[in-house]
Amino acid sequence: MSALNTVIVPIHRAGWPFIAAFAVVTILLASFSSLLGWIGVILTLWCVYFFRDPPRVTPQRDGLVISPADGRISMITPAPPPPELNMGDAPMMRISIFLNIFNVHVNRIPADGVVTKAAYHPGKFLSASLDKASDVNERMAVRLEMNDGRELAFVQIAGLIARRIISTLKDGQAVRTGERYGLIRFGSRVDVYLPAYAQPLVIVGQTAIGGETVLADFSSAEPARIGLSA
Repeated sequence: MSALNTVIVPIHRAGWPFIAAFAVVTILLASFSSLLGWIGVILTLWCVYFFRDPPRVTPQRDGLVISPADGRISMITPAPPPPELNMGDAPMMRISIFLNIFNVHVNRIPADGVVTKAAYHPGKFLSASLDKASDVNERMAVRLEMNDGRELAFVQIAGLIARRIISTLKDGQAVRTGERYGLIRFGSRVDVYLPAYAQPLVIVGQTAIGGETVLADFSSAEPARIGLSA
């Protein structure tokens, strides 16, 4: 059964309408051509794969900040947080996670705390791999006060293909590390803003696992990590 569970994983409920639509289109295509039908089957299976929601084992300890998304660490750079969160203009340590169309797109809470502000910002749909996507693309930004009083922010950013951001968070909501809170459809990015003194425990190019990879540890004096391609 454990081996089967690694292949068959739960599907996020937001995906079922799309899977059903893909299946109906596949049936219609198959009525015209077997080749088109097989193309539809492949696309339907991809849709199922895209909306998968696998279980994760989340590290639980005060001071840990966990990746809210699966994907590649594309940038680690100082940057001011989104203005709609009212966190000031001083640069924070921004860790950007780029999600391609094959990554799990279910997003998770990076740390225990209380949501002090959740703000949607309309915008463009440029490629999420661009640095300016943080400023000009459609996004859903969240300001979180951790249990020890520290503040961080995490932002869902729509990409070139992504046209729908889903978030269940509201102002004043208490949240737990690793808890599911949303999803971005079809390619996107998630930015995490940490205090400027934070030492990232990930490196550019590394693959992060949402709900599992530790981005930073405020209880540790470990310096920022240096990576080497192999």
